[in-house]
Amino acid sequence: MKIKKILVSQPKPTTQKSPYFELAEKNNVKIDFRPFIQVQGIDVKDFRKQKINILDHTAVVFTSRTAIDHFFRICEETRVTVPDTMKYFCISEATAFYLQKYIVYRKRKIFHSTGKFADLVEVIKKHKEEKFLVPLSDIHKQEIPDLLNKSKAKYTKAIFYRTVSSDLSDIKKIDYDMLVFFSPSGIASLFQNFPDFKQDDIVIASFGPATAKAVTEAGLRLDIQAPMPQAPSMTAALDMFIKQHNKK
Repeated sequence: MKIKKILVSQPKPTTQKSPYFELAEKNNVKIDFRPFIQVQGIDVKDFRKQKINILDHTAVVFTSRTAIDHFFRICEETRVTVPDTMKYFCISEATAFYLQKYIVYRKRKIFHSTGKFADLVEVIKKHKEEKFLVPLSDIHKQEIPDLLNKSKAKYTKAIFYRTVSSDLSDIKKIDYDMLVFFSPSGIASLFQNFPDFKQDDIVIASFGPATAKAVTEAGLRLDIQAPMPQAPSMTAALDMFIKQHNKK
């Protein structure tokens, strides 16, 4: 069977320049977007159970805009006034600029990396006198604490938000030729929403080694894995597969 309908388990791109729209047009396929997971901020009661004092720290490490939103939300709800002396270490320049939503942007107290956490740790190493707070989701990459431990930075890992399954009850049946996943949580959401799901001829694509592992551990067949040397992005991997598959 040819690939005609694809479900991507992420929100629909906000720009028409998305490579997914180009992929759909080039290969004459229909692509639908539906996030299988969503982020929920933890409440103040759950935050306090962690016994973390924000003001014990002199710097905050942000791995995403979501982390920024929930850090300042918790500060507001716990009536913590963040001092002007607080420093911020951000995963990317875009994340750093997002701080302007909450603070006056001053380069001397805001540092950013290239988008890779390993590179951000190299920046953190130059500020070993700081006490770092790292706001995270309950489900996060293990490399974050691993690399911070290796760097011997003084840090506190804190859960500020959770990743939960979306309610997909309006989708009565998985009527797609291909499903595309980007996290283990997406696979968990699939079975939470569709406990009797059977793959059969449905093609499954995954991004990243953790997601690939979750696919196989769930007893599913992994048909497309990205990134690959010849396909560094998910859309490139999908394009290669669809062209080959639909020729048969």
